Amino acid sequence: MDQPEEVRILTINPGSTSTKFAVFVGTDPVFIKTIRHSSEELAPYEKITDQFQFRKELILTQLKQADINLSEIRAVVGRGGLLKPIESGVYAVNQAMMNDLRNSPLGEHASNLGGLIAYDIALSLPDAQAFIANPVVVDELDEIARISGHPLLPRISIFHALNQKAVARQHARSIMRRYEDLNLIVVHLGGGITVGAHKQGRVVDVNQGLDGDGPFSPERTGSLPVGELVRLCFTGKYTQKEILKMIKGEGGLVAYLGTNSAYEVEQKVQQGDKYAELIYNAMAYQVAKEIGAMATVLKFQVDGILITGGIAHDKYFVNQVIERVHKIAPVHVYPGEDELKALAMNGLRVLTGETTPKIYA
Repeated sequence: MDQPEEVRILTINPGSTSTKFAVFVGTDPVFIKTIRHSSEELAPYEKITDQFQFRKELILTQLKQADINLSEIRAVVGRGGLLKPIESGVYAVNQAMMNDLRNSPLGEHASNLGGLIAYDIALSLPDAQAFIANPVVVDELDEIARISGHPLLPRISIFHALNQKAVARQHARSIMRRYEDLNLIVVHLGGGITVGAHKQGRVVDVNQGLDGDGPFSPERTGSLPVGELVRLCFTGKYTQKEILKMIKGEGGLVAYLGTNSAYEVEQKVQQGDKYAELIYNAMAYQVAKEIGAMATVLKFQVDGILITGGIAHDKYFVNQVIERVHKIAPVHVYPGEDELKALAMNGLRVLTGETTPKIYA
């Protein structure tokens, strides 16, 4: 059994607009890197999985430049992707998983690259294993939350499970409570936005933030007027692929303002751009509405509202949300993401024998 302070772990978190990765020795990061990707940079790739080689080479190049000895890596842990609905936990990357990551039953997402890149890098190392942990398809929904309005279109669970769970547990520790004893609303603000109702350790309801549910985000439309969307689909002006790209990739801030960078929009607002201010405020408005909806799920018995993700660094945006929801419950802001550390902690639990990796089938 390995000693925690000696174990070296590489963690990889591909997002829609960035690639984040880190090397940990035990639970201490010794190298952390974030590479941002503009819409123009990713435009040549038709499918997200086509970005596999591009992103993998960026990671390996940066690790080489940092003089990281890859032969010492014992685990490569990637963010989980759009697999079949599964229970939470750590999973070994196997062939069945890679097949589903490449040809996902639920569609495309940058997190699909996490397990694929992790496996490929681990395969090239002398003594490393590849894992994913708490993928975006973790499903803990109450049955009533699955009902949409038509039996052919059930609501499904796709959200930032890894970060939401990590931040919720971090908050619970900070107030000396158990996550399983709290009712929390957790908001992830990134390239996609998800708002989850955490009821005593289970995410019993959450918007499907991938391609058409909840608030709009830097590059996704969120919920749309359904009738108008259907009529748009049948105008003959757009292919199915173009409509789907409009919903995920070219929606939200990209559609309104031509950028997927919330920071750029924040700068426009500060420079007095009234249209940018309207759109940015509208995104905050929709986030607040979703928080209100999740408060009703928890029957307003809410111990805290936790705001996390990259956009949580923006005090202007966060304050727009807080002023609308602060009467529901105390609001706590955890800027950025704890996903790289959460991945490392899950990998460490396997390497030290604390837990056994689950098998995806």
